[in-house]
Amino acid sequence: MPLMRIDVIKGHDEKYLQSLLDTSYQVLLNTFGVPEGDRYQIITQHEPFEMNILDAGLGIQRSKDVVVFQITTRYRNVTQKRAFYEQLANGLKLKIGLDPKDLMISLSTNGDSDWSFGYGKAQFIDGPLH
Repeated sequence: MPLMRIDVIKGHDEKYLQSLLDTSYQVLLNTFGVPEGDRYQIITQHEPFEMNILDAGLGIQRSKDVVVFQITTRYRNVTQKRAFYEQLANGLKLKIGLDPKDLMISLSTNGDSDWSFGYGKAQFIDGPLH
């Protein structure tokens, strides 16, 4: 159920992008315990000048391979979030060679009434997910 938006700079091939999707999905299953098959991922590719991902005094020097994850999800505890951050960094390093310094993640939490998966219905409130 989490909605995962992934922003990258253009220039990666389909295999790289598919590995990015598959790895992040597997980490989501492992850490957040979402049901198999709940997969909502969107990759957006940008020109290099369209992404300025600078640090706030942390001394992180990012490369052209920077990847930004914006994830909207129901409540997750701190342990789950830390596990997600760590496993995603490790998994992407292993699968696509992404340097962990080039990974930025932002989680936003919302509630059951904030989701409609189709048909103009609030499935968590009025439907089969209640």
